[in-house]
Amino acid sequence: MKALWGWMATALLQVTGNVLAVPTAMDVAGSLNLPLAFEANRGQAESQVLYLARSPGYTAFLTATQAVLSRSFAQEHRAISMRMLGGDADATTQGIEPLATHSNYFTGNDPTRWRKDVPAYAKVRYEQVYPGIDVVYHGNQRQLEYDFVLAPHANPRRIALEFSGAEPLRLDRDGNLVLVHSAGMVQQRPLAWQNIDGVRRTVDVRYVLHAKRRVGFALGPYDAARELVIDPVFVYSSYLGGTGDDGAVKIAVDSAGSAYVVGHTASTNFPVLGAAQPVYGGGGDIFVAKLNAAGTALVYSTYFGGTGGDSGQAIAVDANGKAYLTGSTSSLDFPTTANAAQPAYGGGNDGFLVILDSTGALAYSSYLGGSGLDVGTAVAVDGVGDAYVTGYTQSTNFPVTNGVVQTALAGIEDAFVAQISAAGEIIYSTYVGGSALDLARGIAVDGAGNAYIAGYTQSTDFPVSAGALQKTYGGGNADAFVAALDPTGANLVYATFLGGSADDYATTLALDANGNAYVAGNSNSVDFPVTAAVQASNGGGVDAFVTQLDASGSSQIFSTYLGGSGYDTALGIALDASGAAYVTGYTQSANFPTTANAGQRTFAGGSSDAFVVQLTAVGAFGYGSYLGGSGLDSGYGIAVGNTGVAYMTGNTMSSNFPVTLGALQPNRAGSGDAFVTAFPASTFDEIFRDGFE
Repeated sequence: MKALWGWMATALLQVTGNVLAVPTAMDVAGSLNLPLAFEANRGQAESQVLYLARSPGYTAFLTATQAVLSRSFAQEHRAISMRMLGGDADATTQGIEPLATHSNYFTGNDPTRWRKDVPAYAKVRYEQVYPGIDVVYHGNQRQLEYDFVLAPHANPRRIALEFSGAEPLRLDRDGNLVLVHSAGMVQQRPLAWQNIDGVRRTVDVRYVLHAKRRVGFALGPYDAARELVIDPVFVYSSYLGGTGDDGAVKIAVDSAGSAYVVGHTASTNFPVLGAAQPVYGGGGDIFVAKLNAAGTALVYSTYFGGTGGDSGQAIAVDANGKAYLTGSTSSLDFPTTANAAQPAYGGGNDGFLVILDSTGALAYSSYLGGSGLDVGTAVAVDGVGDAYVTGYTQSTNFPVTNGVVQTALAGIEDAFVAQISAAGEIIYSTYVGGSALDLARGIAVDGAGNAYIAGYTQSTDFPVSAGALQKTYGGGNADAFVAALDPTGANLVYATFLGGSADDYATTLALDANGNAYVAGNSNSVDFPVTAAVQASNGGGVDAFVTQLDASGSSQIFSTYLGGSGYDTALGIALDASGAAYVTGYTQSANFPTTANAGQRTFAGGSSDAFVVQLTAVGAFGYGSYLGGSGLDSGYGIAVGNTGVAYMTGNTMSSNFPVTLGALQPNRAGSGDAFVTAFPASTFDEIFRDGFE
């Protein structure tokens, strides 16, 4: 099960009576983030042992039919073990995913007892332990995990587990398996899923007690003709930062499940690795960090910026693992590349486009701006590696191209959209706005090259299209807007206001395969346009909203408020393959809507909590939960990978923000840190129930 032994590094001593002190999370922070190395037994352990893995506080011994955690296999009776009852003791075992490390044992002065170059593996697979059922062991140095992989038509009722060293087993009210109540030893309730047409579908599963120390599984309906996996998914949650003020803004994920985070840092000791810029530039820098799929280690992490103020606002990742960044800089010495479309600082404050390759090395960097204030707020990338940047500008000389929708600044501040080729050249660049103030905050691009933007406007003459959903300004200090530009940037496919009689702000946008735009933000209008709403009225003050527009921009598929009696805003949105929307932001409402299976059903009591919500493709409420500790916590970005895992980032000032065992950074380093949390998108409730300390 997921994080089966997640508690064992601390609790094992209470069971075995070992007298070694267990290191704290900070003491062994480096080693705990390493994967378990399963050594093949070449005579360095008892003959029954097939593989062993050492970790601070315990050793995991894998035999033909059981897993044992103890300081010594000879003291098996003093440890907790799990045995596969009725399993094939002759099942084929193999180490998979070989590690570069090897072990050597030079015991005594008899060379015949020495063991050299003992191989190690990240995982161990037991084939056909039961007919058609394999078991895969893996984990990191805080926890030993295992997965059951069932071939089509395999019978899950064959699986029977017997625990030794445990109390009589019982299930708590949440379906978790309690092994030793006094020591807090609880094995989390199981997960199960199948991949169907490229989408991870969960299967209902629960423990069934057969005897005082024996347990099996009961499953709900599933497709017996397809492979089934019981409890394979990972979750993680971690701080990320140094001793200064750090905050993450957006997150992206690649096909392998690696997460890419961008934000800002004032820490001179922000954790860097393989950095394009290993040293803090001054005045506040951008940071970019890539985490491995398990969330236990950095692939790379770097500062980026000059001696002025630099801030990362958005990130996108292409199929090759290149990271595309935008934001703002006031640095005259912002690092640019030789092929930059704009190598020199325009003045005031400039936007930028930066591209890092898959290793974190600098591939491209350019200013993007005129002599006034310019800020890049969102970036997208198409299938050929062209970048699409949006934001806002006060520059009358912003670098626009000929033949575009709008060649001149129309008001105090306009939105802009720029397409920049994979070679770094501006393909088109245009203003978008009316005679007042206009800002774009989100961008997406479809397969045909149409660019969709969302933001907010104070312009009553914002250029809306003839078939717009809302042709007139609703009122208040601002209305949200949504617009789409054709692939040349010369024409608006559509543009519409979106708002009621008070203040309405769109902050983020996502696009599905059919060209339907999902827009989220906040509103304090009691008459915000809602339809097919899960929450038809404003909960009080400012509420988040989520709206899905059809591909023509002329009608709503659904539109809803989302919030309680306090201040609520949505800041990030992402879609899965089914069109379900995942929304994050922050809330000050003690009555924010949560679901019964929420990981955190109640407000943690700080200034604000982050939240995460799932809405189905038709706008039904699938899941709602708080995420936070006793300080200020805000969700800013969310992404969904193709493995069915959702990734969330933001800022926290809570010293007790929920982090998982084996976290990359288990403790807050400064007054405010970024956070990164990953969880199974199709089973949100496992976010907390499967490993948080």
